[in-house]
Amino acid sequence: MTTFIELERVTMSYGGKGSRSGGAGGDSTPAVADASLKIDKGEFVAMVGPSGCGKSSLLKIVSGLMPADSGIARVAGKTVSEPLTMVGMAFQNATLLPWRTTLENVLLPLEVSRAHRGSFRRKRAEHIAAARALLKVVGLEGYEDHAPYELSGGMQQRASLCRALIHAPDLLLLDEPFAALDAFTREELWDVLQTLWMERKFTVILVTHDLREAVYLADRVYVVSKRPGRIVYERPVKLPRPRSLESSFDQDFVDLVHRLRDHIGEVRAS
Repeated sequence: MTTFIELERVTMSYGGKGSRSGGAGGDSTPAVADASLKIDKGEFVAMVGPSGCGKSSLLKIVSGLMPADSGIARVAGKTVSEPLTMVGMAFQNATLLPWRTTLENVLLPLEVSRAHRGSFRRKRAEHIAAARALLKVVGLEGYEDHAPYELSGGMQQRASLCRALIHAPDLLLLDEPFAALDAFTREELWDVLQTLWMERKFTVILVTHDLREAVYLADRVYVVSKRPGRIVYERPVKLPRPRSLESSFDQDFVDLVHRLRDHIGEVRAS
């Protein structure tokens, strides 16, 4: 496998005088300390750990939204020095624009991104067809012209995933995208995401507090320490794919969830 993402002893703080990632004064708040990891191209990785441990900060470093104070972040063999255009992102809140239809929301990154808007103008019909195809994959065929308020929370999050993938990114970063949903909808979206990933094989980093979600979706799970975040445990998930809700009750699956829970318990107690 080819290493696609590499962090070498990365440290980052928010705020504080002279901080590259903060403001002009005050005490700095450490977010990540001496964090190192490697992720292969096409791999699905999950990050778990206590609240506020720096998982989301690691996503910001990888994407180039926040620079590291020290250490090196590399993506696709290049040092990250600015926001990456190869990245798609989805968050806990779908944040669809209320005045745009579902289809228009999905197409938004192509319209506003300097890297893609030229192509969008030249090949508008092709991009619209691709957006409709994505919406069909996630079960939103027939809802292209609906406003966000006409969609359920789960439907809005499906549209958000499509928006994150419309420009065919090499890297998808997901920050607790299903946390606000009910258990049944969340499990439905695990299958939607698994299907999209198996079809397209983009690289994924998923931040989640749900250990079942991590084991269900990931090839490998990283446990992050209390803030400032460090990678303290790495566990491959060698369960066959495609995974199903039925397989989540198998003993191997359950045992892995318990092992991760034990490690997080140790982190919280340390």
